[in-house]
Amino acid sequence: MTGPNPAARFPAGALFDLDGTLLDSAPDMLATVNRMRASRDRPPLALYEIRPVVSRGARAMAAVAFPECDAEGVTALVPEFLAVYAEELGRHSVLFDGVEAMLAALEAAGTPWGIVTNKPEYLAARILPQLGWQDRCAVLIGGDTLAERKPHPLPLLHAADAIGIAAADCVYVGDDARDIAAARAAGMGSVVALWGYRVDGDDPLTWQGDVMLDAVQALVEPAGWPQR
Repeated sequence: MTGPNPAARFPAGALFDLDGTLLDSAPDMLATVNRMRASRDRPPLALYEIRPVVSRGARAMAAVAFPECDAEGVTALVPEFLAVYAEELGRHSVLFDGVEAMLAALEAAGTPWGIVTNKPEYLAARILPQLGWQDRCAVLIGGDTLAERKPHPLPLLHAADAIGIAAADCVYVGDDARDIAAARAAGMGSVVALWGYRVDGDDPLTWQGDVMLDAVQALVEPAGWPQR
């Protein structure tokens, strides 16, 4: 039996996706689409119907809520979705088990951490004080902060530069194929968050992440992180 690796260490910098990685925000999203459906005299959806597509953004959730809409119709629903979601933001969501312990362990080790999400920056920024993270999160990059968004590497590279850590010395943790593609393109280590959101048919093995984990708790210890 192989014991713990005494040489294992936390990364110099840690970056995270938000929805489906740090925050179980699916209940907020469900409340949002069900308000939209109720305004059209439609019955509510169940959580299992919306949860798999949460990491794929407003358009994906609107498409599930209103499957009769074509692409143009779905796009037209996005402003309403974002307006309603802004009112539901943080009312129902919770951290995934182990997230707070993991962040505390990173901080104790002197590892700065930040968030790179495709959620609009103004919405992501509103979440930080709700969680008490406004003075702890070293950098926040939203989907509209820069000219590119994940899977493009620019947001991750920008975040690494903002915290003063070389991209090669950072690790990115995410629950979607776009997260891992962005990390690879940025030259960062990556962790596939299997506890997050995935649609049927997604095969995380094909994402080619450095580490695949079933639970956040594995990242409380240095050995859970990619060792580069």
